[in-house]
Amino acid sequence: MIIAAFLLGFMGSFHCVGMCGPIALALPLPNNTGQARLLGSLLYNLGRATTYAAIGLLLGTIGGGVAWWGWQQALSISMGILLILSVLIPNLNIRLGKYLPFKGSFVATIQQQLGVLFQQHNYSALLGIGILNGLLPCGLVYMGAIGAVATTSPWGGALFMFFFGLGTLPTMLFLSLTGAWVTAPVRRKIRKILPVFTVLLGILFVIRGMNLGVPYLSPAINWAVGGGSIPVCH
Repeated sequence: MIIAAFLLGFMGSFHCVGMCGPIALALPLPNNTGQARLLGSLLYNLGRATTYAAIGLLLGTIGGGVAWWGWQQALSISMGILLILSVLIPNLNIRLGKYLPFKGSFVATIQQQLGVLFQQHNYSALLGIGILNGLLPCGLVYMGAIGAVATTSPWGGALFMFFFGLGTLPTMLFLSLTGAWVTAPVRRKIRKILPVFTVLLGILFVIRGMNLGVPYLSPAINWAVGGGSIPVCH
């Protein structure tokens, strides 16, 4: 799942570079040396990955609570179907995000704090910008969040989202260091692959929830009274 999370972040970074790219290019670096650009970009992206990990920790905990009641299979299948629908129904993730409570005031607060940090040309501000940027609404992050819930584990969710964030690092680092956008033909090719990969990931979650008794892919699970799972031994 960690590899899947990294690949989701990597391929998605080409799709979302248009939104995050201007921020990466406008980072308030202490100076314009190559060393400052490298360290600043690493801190910015580490901040984003840290926020994603915190979100994954929370969502994995929620998924674990659902699994404790014996609904792990239904949860995995539901999250898989949601991932598939996110491809079949354009902008589904963004549409669902509109129903988040207090979204407008929350985003306004984040943007205000980002404005303050952009006035500070130091490395701690760059880390803070990354942390706050990870909280901004993003359809790709919503997809990663679905995967974090499906892990049904706090640390599993945190790792899933952290590696999801690391997956975006190569593209964002390239952008920050070179100041150049990834060429349009490359972005178009990646955009064609991302939906296919998302559907495959959704199918994987569905298969996991079907309790087929296939090791690692869809292990058989018996549910104990009061929640919790006991692997079936043969």
